[in-house]
Amino acid sequence: MIKQISIFLENKSGRLVKVTKVLEDARINIRGLSIADTSDFGILRLIVDQPEKAVSTLKENGITATVTEVIAVEVPDRPGGLADILACLNDSGINIEYLYSFIDKPAHNAIIMMRVEKVADALQTLGKNNIPIVRGEKIYSY
Repeated sequence: MIKQISIFLENKSGRLVKVTKVLEDARINIRGLSIADTSDFGILRLIVDQPEKAVSTLKENGITATVTEVIAVEVPDRPGGLADILACLNDSGINIEYLYSFIDKPAHNAIIMMRVEKVADALQTLGKNNIPIVRGEKIYSY
């Protein structure tokens, strides 16, 4: 499992800069991110190299941050690579709440971060189908 940090941001100039500056000052490296927004607010999702330190540092700086566990899977770099993985989860009745990609530097495959409703079932399904699950230590150490 990967620890993902979620931050609720008002959609105003400078909010994202503040978050990234706080992390920079604490020497925390962002490994992956996703932003979902509306006209009024956004949800910033981050994968960082030091998740516990990041959450405490953000909170110390007045930024509300929560930790959510996500699953990271290695996706073959070929047409249908992601479709095959999603089909396995769908066939097992596992709903994906959201996902986003992460670039795997040493390999040629992509890594996809997923938030699912039934984490234990998803892990079991992925394992049964020989889909590589990427551990947090690997993601944090890039």
